[in-house]
Amino acid sequence: MAFFAQSRPVADGVFGRSFGFSFGDFFARLIAWNDQRTTRNELSKLSDRELDDIGLCRGDIERIVSTLN
Repeated sequence: MAFFAQSRPVADGVFGRSFGFSFGDFFARLIAWNDQRTTRNELSKLSDRELDDIGLCRGDIERIVSTLN
């Protein structure tokens, strides 16, 4: 009877499990940061009346952006 086993190491990131860092994590954080930046910039461009039309005020922008994660 022949037995063949193949195992692959678990991808724990670049520096292993101890650092908890991988290129996938880095790019995901970069994309999330850019989404927050873009949203903050676009909402800041709106006038107070336009913000009121969508039910927001200037003070809500940072709260909205922080919930994008």
